[in-house]
Amino acid sequence: MIDIGSGPPLLLIPGVQGRWEWMGPAVDSLKDRCRVISFSLAGDTGSGRPFDPARGFDNYVDQIEEAMAYAGTDDIAVCGVSFGGLVALHWAARRPERTNALILVSTPSPDFKPGCRVEWYLRAPRLLSPLFAVQSPFRLGPEIWRAFDGVGDRARFAGRHLARIARSPSSPTRMAERARLLAAIDFDEACAHVSAPTLVVTGEPGLDRVVPVAGTRSYANRISGARHATLTRTGHIGLVTRPDRFADLVGQFVDETTGRAQPADQASHQASDQTSDEMMRRPA
Repeated sequence: MIDIGSGPPLLLIPGVQGRWEWMGPAVDSLKDRCRVISFSLAGDTGSGRPFDPARGFDNYVDQIEEAMAYAGTDDIAVCGVSFGGLVALHWAARRPERTNALILVSTPSPDFKPGCRVEWYLRAPRLLSPLFAVQSPFRLGPEIWRAFDGVGDRARFAGRHLARIARSPSSPTRMAERARLLAAIDFDEACAHVSAPTLVVTGEPGLDRVVPVAGTRSYANRISGARHATLTRTGHIGLVTRPDRFADLVGQFVDETTGRAQPADQASHQASDQTSDEMMRRPA
């Protein structure tokens, strides 16, 4: 578990690969805006916590409870990335009185169903993981290319990102296990029980080749009062390709929901940047 930075507490939940370290650039940027608390998902080597199959998604509810006890806070803003967004949604629906804000980042839609490629991978995740890894550049390459202006910057980012993955490897078996859990939860019903202010963050539709942007955006219509923001020039991994802009979006939203005053110079900067990012836009 990590606990870094100062300001309103923000719990950051990683994606299906389970390792908080993959979100390192976002953590580094957010710590200047929030007190960032994060962990690796139950069952991963870095979590220090076993996964109990009988408890399913409640393993992650237990982890959030433990993280909050560790941080000494009774309520918190919860930000989930991709699969982590479903964990955050489940928490917010189950513990509305303890959720100050909910941020869903590139999260699969409530009615997400694995496609043929994913179903095939789930049959033998350990055996097929090399093929999955080989396909990753084709999914993430276009958004990395768009996020950076020069070949050198793109190469440096790719090298650093691969180094993070190598230092904190994911478990194909655990990833498959998590994907299978989705069928046991009615996430559409969970949306009706969310009362916390909610921000839905996506990349651009043509750049997110992992989770359809339209599916993520549907949360802005399913959760009462939810807002949507587009992080431009990126797709599924905008929190690491554009971590400063991501931190601005999330930090501003958390400030609003906790009633913190916004510095005038920061407000001016963000207002001028609204031409490139859809800031806190309510669905039509």
